[in-house]
Amino acid sequence: MSTKKETTKLEHYLDDSQLEYFRTILQKWRSDIIKNNNKHTSMLEEHVNESDDIDTAYNIASKMTELQLENNARQLLHQIDEAIERIDNGTYGYCEETGDPIGYKRLQAMPIATLCIEAQSRLEKRIGRIQRENNIAY
Repeated sequence: MSTKKETTKLEHYLDDSQLEYFRTILQKWRSDIIKNNNKHTSMLEEHVNESDDIDTAYNIASKMTELQLENNARQLLHQIDEAIERIDNGTYGYCEETGDPIGYKRLQAMPIATLCIEAQSRLEKRIGRIQRENNIAY
């Protein structure tokens, strides 16, 4: 996706100051996630005395929730790193499916977006159809 035409289009779509704005947002978001994740990790490592089965069950459920939060944070960090990489390689802000601009307002709302609204809507409809066909509830 690095043809001369696309590079020219990128130069007119998001200028250097806008790209730096998104880089700053992504880096701060990344830093905040790491700080919060470190807090969750230290909470997981705390030893808890369980006095009965209810306390044990509660502690297991709490640890499972913390592990899920940690996993979600890891996935989000990966998406943030990929967005920063797209800024670096000149593809940030373009839909991975269509090549069209994602849109400045959409990027402000979701700086890690990889699909334009239309492509995202198509994806969500396909997922919904698959879930209905397979009776999957989320």
